This record gives sequence, structure tokens and C-alpha cells, in this order.
Amino acid sequence: MENSTMLTKTAEMLNEDLYWAIIRNSLQNSEDQDEQEMYLISALKQLSPVEIVGFRLRTDKLLYDTYNSEMWCAGFIMNGGCSDDGFEYFRNWVISRGKEVYYKAKENPDSLIDQTDLELEEYEFESFWYVALEAFREKTGKELYDFIDDDNFKLKEGYYPNFEFTWSDDNPESMKTICPRLFDKMWE
Repeated sequence: MENSTMLTKTAEMLNEDLYWAIIRNSLQNSEDQDEQEMYLISALKQLSPVEIVGFRLRTDKLLYDTYNSEMWCAGFIMNGGCSDDGFEYFRNWVISRGKEVYYKAKENPDSLIDQTDLELEEYEFESFWYVALEAFREKTGKELYDFIDDDNFKLKEGYYPNFEFTWSDDNPESMKTICPRLFDKMWE
């Protein structure tokens, strides 16, 4: 990864091991989402501008890779409903829980049963999506979006694949089939 402070457009994602190390450290050094958000912004400001953009691109790819009916079902159950925006914020929350949680949930969204917490009102983390933007703005005084090479990076919102829903809230049994443990614990 280029370590230059030159500002150029990029489509290069941050190294995945470094990405997950930053997330892991943020979890170890915070007790709630507000603290995690502040930690992430501070940690990202230590990176080069290109790497900060790369963090956002890696986040976008992880969101892209979990844009499917089964993950949406988990979000719908866990949040008692899930709009388009809510689904984005839910998947940001899943990413913010770390590499192991993310990949287990990608494989089987019902595994998120291990992340349920009676203290939480909702399983969303909207501001996680914006930590790189804030860090970039604080470091450079510029807008991160101006430095994404949109011609060469298509793994993001606006390019999500089409899919058919394999469940319906009108048919709760269809949700139970996909996420039986979440459904039994959280569906009312």
C-alpha cells in the first residue's frame, strides 16, 4: 500500500489483515459504539490518506458481500423490522463486531445469536460507515468521496446484486427456516 500523503484517486482496498486489526483494537479499547467510533477515527488518522480511502473501500466490499436475503432476514428479526437504510446500518454493525463475527454471519446469519444483548435497543451502527470519511476530513481537510476511483471500484452501494427474498414477514415460518435460533429468541 502506498504510504504517500499525495492525494490521488484510488480503487485499492486496505489490506484485510490491517483492516481487521484496526477493528479488533477498536473493540478492545472501547465499551460502546460512541467510544468505538472515536477510537476508529483516531486510529484511521494515523494512516495515509490513500489507506483511509482503502479502509472505506474495504468496508464497502464487506457490505457488498453480505447484501443478500439471508443476512437481511437476520437484521429484520434482530431489529424487529429492517428498511433499506436499516439493512446498511445492520451490516455495518456486523462488520464492527470483528472478523470472526463477520465471517461466521456471512456463512450463517443465525450465528449472530451469539451477539445478542438485552441492553441493545437496535443492532445498527450507522456511524461506522462514516468513520473513514471523518478521519479523512480531519487529516486532509478534503472529502474522501472525491478520492475514490469510481470507474474501477464497483463493489459498493449502487452496484449491489439483485436477489429474490427467500422469506417474508407475512410468513414468519419462512424467517424461522433461515434463522431459527434468532427467530426463537427475538421474534415477537
